[in-house]
Amino acid sequence: MAHNPSIEKVDIVLVGGGIMSATLGNLVKHLMPNASVQVFERLHRIAFESSQSMNNAGTGHAGNCEMNYTPADGQGGVDITKALSVNAAYETSLQFWSSLVEAGDIANPREFLNAIPHLALVWGEDNVQFLQRRQEAMSAHPMYADMQITADHSQLLDWAPLTMDGRVLNQTVAATRVPRGTDVDFGRLTQILFQGLEKHPGFRLHLKHEVRNLWRDAAGGWRIKVKDLASGSAREIHASFIFLGAGGGALPLLQKSGIPEGRGYGGFPVSGQFLVCTDKKVVARHRAKVYGKAALGAPPMSVPHLDTRFWKGAPSLLFGPYAGFNTKYLKQGSYFDLFKSLRTHNIGPMLAVARDNWDLTRYLIGQAMQSGKQRLDALKEYMPAAVDGDWNLSSGGQRVQIIKRDSQRTGRLQFGTEVVTSEDGSLASLLGASPGASTAAATMLDVLLRCFPENLTDPEFRSNLSRVFPAFGADLTLDNQMLATVRDRADQVLGLGDPDLQSTRK
Repeated sequence: MAHNPSIEKVDIVLVGGGIMSATLGNLVKHLMPNASVQVFERLHRIAFESSQSMNNAGTGHAGNCEMNYTPADGQGGVDITKALSVNAAYETSLQFWSSLVEAGDIANPREFLNAIPHLALVWGEDNVQFLQRRQEAMSAHPMYADMQITADHSQLLDWAPLTMDGRVLNQTVAATRVPRGTDVDFGRLTQILFQGLEKHPGFRLHLKHEVRNLWRDAAGGWRIKVKDLASGSAREIHASFIFLGAGGGALPLLQKSGIPEGRGYGGFPVSGQFLVCTDKKVVARHRAKVYGKAALGAPPMSVPHLDTRFWKGAPSLLFGPYAGFNTKYLKQGSYFDLFKSLRTHNIGPMLAVARDNWDLTRYLIGQAMQSGKQRLDALKEYMPAAVDGDWNLSSGGQRVQIIKRDSQRTGRLQFGTEVVTSEDGSLASLLGASPGASTAAATMLDVLLRCFPENLTDPEFRSNLSRVFPAFGADLTLDNQMLATVRDRADQVLGLGDPDLQSTRK
């Protein structure tokens, strides 16, 4: 196809108006300030899907309380490798946000970030023993040196009173606590990041614009067909680089791109619901994120938690999620999404996953069909004195877990996130879910370095990189001095520190 010189040329196109595009856009503008950037979001507002405040966990995932990141190693110990990598990635996000504060792109980090202790709570002898081994392994590392553990009911009552009120006195129960935890309003953060981008020349955000198709341009780069959903008009754009960060909408566009690296991928949709407390007196008594152990066969995003959240300037209290299953890839999507994603190259892996994960499917359907009493009973395991009338059911976000073809050309269900890039680095797509938003800065920096490797030889780029990420090139899981340095900076710039003194929004 011949190149049409009248078609608008853009250096970088970002598809999706969520935290990933907002983060990548800011990285580009701070590291490659001369690049032109345009964002296309099909909804009427940004951060209205997975990044919306009540559509995600809001936890600054750092491995503090998520026990699915620390499995038993089969030799009587606990493998903390995943927790360390997640913690390091979250520290990268804190570095990034600190740099944006210093640059004036974030005026008040307390609009989206609050210090909240992270607790892991278990009961029963076997679970308590596991938690003790976990705490021993983690607290021996500088990343988790302040992790405390107790099985004392009076101490637990002080840490998280709602979890102990009404609990049987002789129940074996224990918890760990990390004071340096956070709650993140990713919806508000996304808005702030886009507001900062609007100040930079060469940036444009298009709402109610849907990317309908994309294909390689014979002259290099990509041609993108975009429809203006307000006017009904369509146009084509030429982009040198395109990022597909549209949550569950990324997979269909990756398939349309036709890059061989995207072959074999499918998606398994998982929905969720939360109970939201309506009694402000109850909300005021809880200042923690309390995570439990996921039920056998449950996906990682279904780890139950009794969770302090800050939303619209005030604290709230949630419990969940109650997982479910439908065939949508987006909350604002279509029930045909799953079926429309079927291709000859991924139907085998998707059928293999359906065959091998029937217990998971049955679990999700069972969760979706729970009665109000069953949901309350689940809440009472974490909050024994919970009263039904104090809680309303709210729909959470939609997640699409990765189905990936393996070396045997069958399929496996893969939890977490994954970046798929074309061989020439002109296209990148983000697939998957948790820990997602918490590690956005590290993930998007990886996209930038993988797709623009030549920039590392540019002194100006390297200088900008060191300014935005002071720990770039260091392994925070090994470099204790650098870890202490970046944490001290983040605590000072972002207003973190002692959560007991910062439990309410100033």
